Amino acid sequence: MSPMQMKFVSYEYTHGPRFGAVIGNDIVDLSDAGHSLRSVLATGPLGNLQAVAAKRKPTVALDHVVLLQLIPDAARIICIGKNYRDHAAEMGGPVAENPVLFMRTSQSLVGHRQSIVCPSASQEYDYEGELAVVIGKGGRRIPEDKALSHVAGYTCFLDGTLRDFQKHSFTAGKNFDSSGACGPWLVPATEVPDPQNLMVTTRINGEVVQHASTSQMIYSVAAVISYISTFTHLEPGDVISTGTPAGVGAGRKPPNWLKPGDKVEVEVERIGVLANTVISEPSV
Repeated sequence: MSPMQMKFVSYEYTHGPRFGAVIGNDIVDLSDAGHSLRSVLATGPLGNLQAVAAKRKPTVALDHVVLLQLIPDAARIICIGKNYRDHAAEMGGPVAENPVLFMRTSQSLVGHRQSIVCPSASQEYDYEGELAVVIGKGGRRIPEDKALSHVAGYTCFLDGTLRDFQKHSFTAGKNFDSSGACGPWLVPATEVPDPQNLMVTTRINGEVVQHASTSQMIYSVAAVISYISTFTHLEPGDVISTGTPAGVGAGRKPPNWLKPGDKVEVEVERIGVLANTVISEPSV
């Protein structure tokens, strides 16, 4: 089977957190190659991991594991705000002259098919479907025309946002525990020839609420990587989520907030579907 058909996941089965390659409906475990998918990205290109996986037999069926957020030990999850003109318009205010950045914590994210939590403290839980990038080769002051060579691969991202909290604390509004998601897997950059030619679709209970091409981004993936690297040395395993198109709950009249029982799906063309179900926050 061709290594080109492989995707990579972080998962949990019987021996704690692990990572491996998805081939068809099975996972080939690769946990002996390093501590985590992030740590292995630091040792070289994904092609090396593909070559190892191609020689191994499946370990477990994909449906038998718990998929974790893609990079559970991510040191940095950097997100871009208002990176589609239509979304900037629906949220109000002018288009920013430079990329607008904020950070999410690993604790705020879950994996594919895991529950996302509707906090009891908020009445305005919103969805934002996005394309996310995982850095494979680190660097500082990366030229825009070289930026895509630093990408290991791509995944789907749900930037769950508590709008009422965001009004007085952007950090809080973007970082409630288990309010967002990342996954289901990492698709190698070699499988995505042009990240500016992908459709991003979000569905709530099967209804399409967001649908736009990444060609509509104000700042391209390459431009975002280059900009971020002007102030920090990007490291393998860093996650960059590239912004959401129009159609978020806050932009609708009346607003369309997430509620317990809702099924949220973020689909990115050539990548896959990240699906999560909203639950109420457990009582203390």
